[in-house]
Amino acid sequence: MLKPGISDVQGQVVERSLPALGWENVSGVRVGKHLEFEVEGMSLDLLKAQVEQMCERFLANTVIESYRVDIREA
Repeated sequence: MLKPGISDVQGQVVERSLPALGWENVSGVRVGKHLEFEVEGMSLDLLKAQVEQMCERFLANTVIESYRVDIREA
């Protein structure tokens, strides 16, 4: 997700469009991305650390984006 204070143009377009579809009580729309993948062979703590490192170094632009890691066992 874009960090608070960073202009979210996609979110603004969605927010302006919703009233035309009958939803006039929606505000603060933010648009983000969702990544889902499988990683094998580690403890949950090591797995989470690896995925966070992947986000910091490659998957997220941490200057303007925040991220959240959710781990689920298969």
